[in-house]
Amino acid sequence: MDARDIILRPVITEQTMSVLDEKRYSFDVDVRATKPQIKRAIEEIFDVKVEKINTANVRGKLKRQGRYTGYTKKRKKATVKLSAASKNIQLFNEN
Repeated sequence: MDARDIILRPVITEQTMSVLDEKRYSFDVDVRATKPQIKRAIEEIFDVKVEKINTANVRGKLKRQGRYTGYTKKRKKATVKLSAASKNIQLFNEN
């Protein structure tokens, strides 16, 4: 898999924004991706040094619309901790 196919999007929530000072970033990744693949993809795309990776498989939630029910898409979430000497990842364009 290509690095851009592994990393889908950053997870932007209040909790993930509070740990940016500790150089921790969260990303939605491909459900088939392994930790070494995620590490290589992050280092290749953002040109940083990854220290540690935690992953979590998130099940789809049950949703209802009237009498119809279904599940949202399952996903895999990766929390990446960068090394102290590494530069920060710019998630937003700061002009």
